[in-house]
Amino acid sequence: MTTRLIVFLLTALIIGACGGEEPKSKEESNASFKEKAAARFGLTVFELDNGVGPIKENIELKPVNKELAAMGEKLFIEKCSQCHKLDERYTGPAIRNASKDRSPEYILNMILNPEEMTKKHPEAKKMLAMYANQMTFQNVTQDDAFKLLEYLRSVSNN
Repeated sequence: MTTRLIVFLLTALIIGACGGEEPKSKEESNASFKEKAAARFGLTVFELDNGVGPIKENIELKPVNKELAAMGEKLFIEKCSQCHKLDERYTGPAIRNASKDRSPEYILNMILNPEEMTKKHPEAKKMLAMYANQMTFQNVTQDDAFKLLEYLRSVSNN
């Protein structure tokens, strides 16, 4: 009987010792994963999600402003259409659904800071490898970049 008791107590101790921490919630696990991934690339979690550049905080989007979108279309034709088409791969990727696939902050940072993005951001690095062309800064202001974003949002298949 004492042998059974000793085995039982040892088993209980081993099982109790294995318990350790309480399991993390999905949000905690995801945050921890993102922090580790960001650190691996030398980025903050915000930069991993939203790109590297002058846009450093989340933007609150309102419904598409048609006037700004029309100005953005003119800018797109003038500055972007040499490399981008809406629905086909060209020198750069098709970008009709860029606003669906990427955060607005990421798009703005890519427009405003393409060289640093392709040096530091993992997704931008993949795009550079895929297209073998460095996106060049088109000498646009932040206001211009917001107009381009509005245009991309207006043509998106959302």
